[in-house]
Amino acid sequence: MSNPPIGNFRRLVRQTLTIARRDFVATVFTPTFLLFLFTPVIMLSFGLIGGVGASSMASGSIEKERMVAIVAVAQQPAMRAADERLRRLFAKDDRPPLLVLQAPGGNPAAEAHHAFAADGADASAALYGDLAHPTILYGGQGGRDATYLAELAETTLRAGGQGNDRLSTATLTPISRTAPSATGHNQAAFFTVFGIFFLTLLLAGQAVGTMAEERNNKVVEILAAAVPLEAVFLGKLLGMFGSALLFVAFWGTLVSQAGALMPANMAHALGEIGPATGLPLFALLFVAYFTMSYMLLGAVFLGIGAQATTPRELQMLSLPITVLQMVIFGIAIRAASRPDSWIAVAAEIFPFSSPYAMAARAANSPAIWPHVAALAWQLLWVAICIAVGARAFRRGVLQSGSARINWKGLVGR
Repeated sequence: MSNPPIGNFRRLVRQTLTIARRDFVATVFTPTFLLFLFTPVIMLSFGLIGGVGASSMASGSIEKERMVAIVAVAQQPAMRAADERLRRLFAKDDRPPLLVLQAPGGNPAAEAHHAFAADGADASAALYGDLAHPTILYGGQGGRDATYLAELAETTLRAGGQGNDRLSTATLTPISRTAPSATGHNQAAFFTVFGIFFLTLLLAGQAVGTMAEERNNKVVEILAAAVPLEAVFLGKLLGMFGSALLFVAFWGTLVSQAGALMPANMAHALGEIGPATGLPLFALLFVAYFTMSYMLLGAVFLGIGAQATTPRELQMLSLPITVLQMVIFGIAIRAASRPDSWIAVAAEIFPFSSPYAMAARAANSPAIWPHVAALAWQLLWVAICIAVGARAFRRGVLQSGSARINWKGLVGR
């Protein structure tokens, strides 16, 4: 005869293991757990894409920048050789910009100032005068390059065997540009792409949870009975975009006042960053492309939220979209640093990267007509995404009562 306490204990263990096995299988044998396993890879990919994009932007800026030295023709070979020797002391990614040597004309000071004056001129620092007492002009972001030119002048004199009595003493003079440089355009493009990406990903994600909640509460079905489903989707998208605009306006107002709190040297450096289209027009284009980016991603998220019935399904469906957005962000950053490359053209045509790439184009190029065509193209894809999401909900949920997408219904009966 068995002992009742031992039998009860065995039963309790058996029931506990049954529950544990059920929860283990329900958790592990799901697509969500597979995504969880690859979370470190996804996070590392995010960092890699961001790092590659920033590195690409930095290398693109360095390739465009120039240091100008206006020195006598007889001194140019010695300065060029000294520049080659000094560059070996720097890591490849930390080397100064390319040195451009010019023979002095009638007014070397005016020539040095002219290197900063023209629209798109990309001189970071300019040297002129006697190498024993040169004057070095530098922009808001050229302080390091000005110091390099001062060292270069002294090294050139030492190489000529001038002796200690001819060591160079340079006068470093900061100046303000009359127009942003090509590097400033490039930096504006980077901040534009990052700003639109950050705001879109932060704000458009609300559409997933809102749509999923109202889908489970049957609110969408009630609205669909009164108005066309496409109007429901577009109306919800516009309503959420209104709240996103309030968010942007609030923080935009605060950031616009941050310049008064910055140190003078930082404000000077930031003053050299600017778009090629001019600030007023660029501000309008930024809002337009943020609108298109939000509408495109929001329409996709609305369609996803309309199909999901549980938080687990919501995560499973929305995570791949977020990963795709990171890839698009990396491509857009690359396109911004190479505005005339094939990858820039491809990013401008692909609808989901087009808002980022075209906003970067507005920072890099003053041409206006491409933006008219791009906005029309993106608006077309917003309509397509809304129509596909509405049809998927109508055919997959309203007619079948299931949250599964009826892919055959998306292309007609």
